[in-house]
Amino acid sequence: MQGTRCVQFSVNRKGTRLRVSCHFLLHCSALASTSIFLIMHCRDCALVTSSGHLLHSQQGPQIDQTECVIRMNDAPTRGYSGDVGNRTSLRVIAHSSIQRILRNRHDLLNVSQGTVFLFWGPSSYMRRDGKGQVFNNLQLLSQVLPRLKAFMITRHKMLHFDELFKRETGKDRKISNTWLSTGWFTMTIALELCDRIDVYGMVPPDFCRDPNHPSVPYHYYEPFGPDECTMYLSHERGRKGSHHRFITEKRVFKNWARTFNIHFFQPEWKPEPPAMNHPDNKPVF
Repeated sequence: MQGTRCVQFSVNRKGTRLRVSCHFLLHCSALASTSIFLIMHCRDCALVTSSGHLLHSQQGPQIDQTECVIRMNDAPTRGYSGDVGNRTSLRVIAHSSIQRILRNRHDLLNVSQGTVFLFWGPSSYMRRDGKGQVFNNLQLLSQVLPRLKAFMITRHKMLHFDELFKRETGKDRKISNTWLSTGWFTMTIALELCDRIDVYGMVPPDFCRDPNHPSVPYHYYEPFGPDECTMYLSHERGRKGSHHRFITEKRVFKNWARTFNIHFFQPEWKPEPPAMNHPDNKPVF
């Protein structure tokens, strides 16, 4: 799974490899003066969403056969392994989920698997001067769990995620009151790390427009929680305050799947072929 050089690869439209420096992921070591960078490359990845579509899917064995398994936030495997698998290679975690991670650390922070934990958040949470909530918690964790592989996305790289959103949607994240989802970060990171991505549990962008769409919980591990489409639509239409734009993000992912080696399962779907005049929307990292 891990490479030997600080270089990562992504694939362009012609199938050739692009060299991309990996000096954007900053390791959170116990010593604040130490900076180590994540080196990771996978031939094939299973990106497992937290969607209720995974319930009763029995996709777990297929997911576990993949070289690298990517999960998000505090989505558990215990009790759901038949549907979502057991293995975790990379877990991408939002600053807002760190307390839930800490509460469930015995299940989620399993160092025996060699899982990499990648945290993202605004700079105020990641700062290293004693006032950054995420960094402070990770420093404490590194003392209790010295084998924990915990990384943070640098402030410079966070700005790139904003720029990519604007380039792909034409919308400025701040002006449109948009808060990028963990799914946005995870898919973009997966494009940098993986040659092939199999996404489990992600619906197409027009799924919730169908009046006969099945109702599933937003999270598979909260079966009595909010409905997925209700959550998607309320965030997509929200104007006051900041909201995730789940459907807008899925339009971008659908577009990327026309170009990159991305495949969707549970439900299984494929993007329709692009029109002849379809612009080159290749993400630039």
